[in-house]
Amino acid sequence: MSLLPTGLIQADWPAPPHVRVVSTTRPGGVSVGAYASFNLAAHVGDEPAHVERNRRALRAAAGLPAEPLWLEQVHGTAVARHGPAGAVPRADAAVSFEQSEVCAVMTADCLPVVFTDRVGSCVAVAHAGWRGLQAGVLEATFTALTARPEDVLAWLGPAIGPGAFEVGAEVRAAFVGRLPGSDAHFQFNAAGRYQADLYALARLALAGAGVTAVYGGGWCTASAPETFFSFRRDGVTGRMATLAWLS
Repeated sequence: MSLLPTGLIQADWPAPPHVRVVSTTRPGGVSVGAYASFNLAAHVGDEPAHVERNRRALRAAAGLPAEPLWLEQVHGTAVARHGPAGAVPRADAAVSFEQSEVCAVMTADCLPVVFTDRVGSCVAVAHAGWRGLQAGVLEATFTALTARPEDVLAWLGPAIGPGAFEVGAEVRAAFVGRLPGSDAHFQFNAAGRYQADLYALARLALAGAGVTAVYGGGWCTASAPETFFSFRRDGVTGRMATLAWLS
């Protein structure tokens, strides 16, 4: 990944140039206090006027062709098909096959994953916290693309790293029961719990679906308070967005 002068992260992957992807970071907005400063979420308690100003700034900085399809995310596996404006979809992923439709997910430790195919005929973005990842949100998003696995590219955006993501034995057991090989990505720690590697678990889930062209990863949102929001670190906090569209 590379950081643009505007504070937006640009995906570093071999997608066609008309496939546009950005992830936002924490600085550069007008929100204050726990939400300082570039919070894009309207559901976390921030001042609505600040959220709207931040969203307007995002549209300008990223050159978005339209308002993003904001989702009501519930840590599930539903995938919304982008279309005419209407009710906010209750889903954790969105897919588009048309130009100028902006798919988006919001995160603050959970893993955003972007999909396209090698010719750039489609784009999708998924929100993969551990619950959605374990339940199969990445496989559901891949299926919604209706593309052959060997033609699909995936990019992993900023998420909590394994050094900061401590979970209980029940989380490990949930993955081990569904995703063969996942036990290798839970390291037992001195507290009697486990350090989980979301990036590695996502790669494993994608490989299980036949998607092996996977890029990105390596950030830790919880360890960089000046750069990223982190729910695990702060509790009350803002949200970043990862957005993708066909230009």
